[in-house]
Amino acid sequence: MPAKHPVRLARRRFRGFFGRLGPGLITGAADDDPSGISTYSVTGAAFGYTLLWTALFSFPLMTSVQLMCARLGMVTGEGLAGVIRVRYSKWVLWGACLLLVTANTVNIGADLGGMGKVTEMVTGVSSLFWTPVYALLIGSFLIWSSYHTIARIFKWLTLILFAYVIAAFVSKADWVAVFHFTFLPHVEMSSTFWATLVGIFGTTISPYLFFWQASQEVEEERKQGRASMEQRMGATDAELRKSTSDVVTGMLFSNLIMYFIILTTAATLHAHGQTTITTAEQAASALLPLAGPGAYWLFSLGLIGAGMLGVPVLAGSSAYAISEAAQWRGSLAERPGLAREFYGVIAVGLLLGLGLNSAGFNAVSMLFWSAVLNGVLAPPLVIIVVLLTGNASIMGDRRNPPWLNILGWITVVVMTGAGVAMFATWK
Repeated sequence: MPAKHPVRLARRRFRGFFGRLGPGLITGAADDDPSGISTYSVTGAAFGYTLLWTALFSFPLMTSVQLMCARLGMVTGEGLAGVIRVRYSKWVLWGACLLLVTANTVNIGADLGGMGKVTEMVTGVSSLFWTPVYALLIGSFLIWSSYHTIARIFKWLTLILFAYVIAAFVSKADWVAVFHFTFLPHVEMSSTFWATLVGIFGTTISPYLFFWQASQEVEEERKQGRASMEQRMGATDAELRKSTSDVVTGMLFSNLIMYFIILTTAATLHAHGQTTITTAEQAASALLPLAGPGAYWLFSLGLIGAGMLGVPVLAGSSAYAISEAAQWRGSLAERPGLAREFYGVIAVGLLLGLGLNSAGFNAVSMLFWSAVLNGVLAPPLVIIVVLLTGNASIMGDRRNPPWLNILGWITVVVMTGAGVAMFATWK
């Protein structure tokens, strides 16, 4: 059947392309964790279409930072914390780890709480039951299985988030306003606006993704049999091209979902006067034009799937950072008996997140403010990443090209400026 050959060829190319994707795609999917979904939903409800431009604006910034982290892991053969330990003083090392673990703990608590709340929404069973169940399930998978197994199973659940893309086209959006605010930035001098902007930056350019990306590039090399750091050092042009394609695809996926969540909630919630989201039910109602009564299930499955990716990345990035800083043996590929300290950090992170969640904060509010916290804490870590990857003594001839350095410093200026504006307008 000759007519089918082009189709088969296209399928083969498609499978080959996605088969080559790895850490970058997983990082991009994990970026749309429950905190991100909540932040984008709050944004669309509160400000309508006016912040759609942030999806385009943040894409090159987040991509540049993740590219630098990927290159750092590939070229040095070490994770981000491991490189900081060698190059900087202990206070810089442990200061960076403290920023990371603080943001991650809050984020873990918020994500687990969000997962519990949406499950309560569709089952009627209290989140007080579901939240520790999810923590135990994720911890068990990470300790007794592997993150790669989790990723293979649950990354498909995040495809449910494409429902927002479909919903945008059936929700009677004002497409003139959509195009206007996509390409023309809108800025307001209010604390709510700047807090929302910091939250958007914090959930797209998050500290945990920096450490995770570098460590996962190292894990990929270990899978190829490069056990020692000396064997892993350096990267070929082909390896860098593959990594670039992987990272750009992952970040594009992340920002595409971000864009359509804001658009859909703007068209459904904001357009009908519902400008404040305080419950998971309100966030789920944005999918009513597509799914009707099933919107709650659709939203819940998408958020739980994103949480099952996001929480392991949060806990795992803390474990990689602390283990590299303390020079402990640690990897998700290791058996628990050979990496007790590494898995201990994961367990403690989940327990602290559970404890924070039990403090009784509103789930949607906690998800949003965890993103804001990430936005405030990220700039110092971005500075460290830019300095490390621009250093010829560390990266050799693989140090950042000028355009990557420029984007890195722009990211620092933009995120710092948004944080300063938030505090300056605070009432």
